[in-house]
Amino acid sequence: MYKLDLTKSAGRFLARLDAKPFRQVVSKILKLRENPEPHDAAQLVGSAPYRRVDSGEYRIVYRIEKDTVKIAVVGKRNDDEVYKTFQRKP
Repeated sequence: MYKLDLTKSAGRFLARLDAKPFRQVVSKILKLRENPEPHDAAQLVGSAPYRRVDSGEYRIVYRIEKDTVKIAVVGKRNDDEVYKTFQRKP
């Protein structure tokens, strides 16, 4: 089983969610611990190590590093802000 590592911005975004979307997104993140490459995951174009997966109306951007799944960004699916936030990460 993989470990999880969330960025501060991903943690803050999750903390602001209502109960139902919070459960959905956290459930998807916890499933990444068991299978970090689910069938619905896609590699980000131009950012090779990063992948994205959707959970309802939310998108989770992450990468796999040895035995850890590093969650970089969580954001709205229909909003390009998730990718703008991702691009601002060092």
